[in-house]
Amino acid sequence: MWEQIRTNQIRSIALTVALGVLLLALGYFLGIYLFDSGIGGLIIALIVWAIMNLIAYFQGDSIFLAISQAKRISRDDHPQLYNVVEEMKIASGLEKMPDIYIIDDPALNAFATGRDPNKSAIAITSGLLQKLKRDELQGVIGHELAHVKNRDILLMTTAGILLGTIVILAWYATRMMFLSSMTGGRRQSRSGGGGQAQIIILAVGLVLAILAPIAAQLLYFAISRKREYLADASSALYTRYPEGLASALEKLATSETQLKTANKAMAPMYTINPFRKKDTPLEDLSSTHPPIAERIRILRSMAGASLADYDQSYRQVKGSGVVPASALAGAAAIPLRAASPATGLEENVPEKVERARTTSDLMWRLSNYKTIDCDCGTRLKVPPNFRGTSIRCPHCGRTHQVR
Repeated sequence: MWEQIRTNQIRSIALTVALGVLLLALGYFLGIYLFDSGIGGLIIALIVWAIMNLIAYFQGDSIFLAISQAKRISRDDHPQLYNVVEEMKIASGLEKMPDIYIIDDPALNAFATGRDPNKSAIAITSGLLQKLKRDELQGVIGHELAHVKNRDILLMTTAGILLGTIVILAWYATRMMFLSSMTGGRRQSRSGGGGQAQIIILAVGLVLAILAPIAAQLLYFAISRKREYLADASSALYTRYPEGLASALEKLATSETQLKTANKAMAPMYTINPFRKKDTPLEDLSSTHPPIAERIRILRSMAGASLADYDQSYRQVKGSGVVPASALAGAAAIPLRAASPATGLEENVPEKVERARTTSDLMWRLSNYKTIDCDCGTRLKVPPNFRGTSIRCPHCGRTHQVR
């Protein structure tokens, strides 16, 4: 497994270096145009990148969780979710239990964040918690913890910061050049270059400013897409039940609710693309994630639960392998397990109702609502800003004191 992680890291670092080269090239031409100094532009680009990377390394997880409006929970808040994460933590070989967060959103999605396995967190939406059965939830949690185990989360954060920096610089560059041209063009270069040289520099700078964010986005996608396949393979290995993740992805794919708190920089970190649009033919070409139908087909074609089984299934669907050969060498066969008896893939109405009730109660508690159980069976929710001293049950009319 370590060989797989190392190969994964080497390829991703190469792509990240390519993002860095794009950033420096953009800074260089921006510096020539604005300051008559390419070196000055390079220094500014490096300073901006360094500051944003320091923020990402030390506070990136906190920022992402805050943007997502995620709330941390403990074992007592949702024992089943905590147990599932604990099971996957043991199966993956992680030493430290990741922190668990809930996002109050009906969309079905999840993501992992943190700078290393010892400082990691996993966040899932309330919609996901409500809709998925235990085996399906286990598959999604296994997928996210695979990103932690495979050292994906820091790299994706760094790549996202690079992408954001390139987009910011390109945005300012195009507007500065446009304003400069509207006011008569930039001043003469101190080196004595003529107008023809300035036109060439302007043309190159404009082309780079326009194409750099597009190229950076494509490189970012290249990093994230390959890692999604590897995370799916690892999830199947941890759970020994690829059908759980396949069934979960099926539910995620059919949900039309988009995540309200998602943003472009965080999109590749989610289990599926939070901005996907249903029935859009070209969506898969510009998506941060591989086609969901393709991921499901690969998982359901697996004859066993090992990385070799996933790679063989991937070859049948895609025509080439995805798992590094070093990770496949000497890999033992791992049989698939059956669905958990109490949580098979057949929908159970009482179970669905119980999941919805448990999730709803959890979100009320996390939002600091007080609950009062009436003798008639009604559960009253009292908002934290309620100023009264009593509340009346709408069903039986009984008055309850609010403490």
